[in-house]
Amino acid sequence: MRAAVLAGRLAAAQRLRAAARRHAAAQHQAAGQSAPSGTPQQIAMAMLPSFGWSSSQFSCLNSLWQLESGWNPYASNPSSGAYGIPQALPGSKMASAGPDWQSNAATQIRWGLGYIRASYGSPCGAWGHESSSGWY
Repeated sequence: MRAAVLAGRLAAAQRLRAAARRHAAAQHQAAGQSAPSGTPQQIAMAMLPSFGWSSSQFSCLNSLWQLESGWNPYASNPSSGAYGIPQALPGSKMASAGPDWQSNAATQIRWGLGYIRASYGSPCGAWGHESSSGWY
């Protein structure tokens, strides 16, 4: 019974993610931009250069966001209110990166990378802080 409930929730989440990707792609296309595509990890890897980082920063980013959210754009911490891939607190902070912040991995990643750059300088700086203090 529990497996069926979990499978249903997973299927619903996958449908929501697919709809969010289609919506974001349509918005980017209407704006004359190419929409980032692929897994959240692939989107993040593609965005690193636009923040001034090489691909060598990805291993730190991957460790950080795997720990924080498992790269799940719908990850929510019920005790703190943190939300999304970067676990923004509150999640609504990510609205500064786009109105689709609740469901679009690319929007969350763009916001998260900006936060990391402003606060820690780089993903490896953020991972170092997380490793030593338990938060970033």
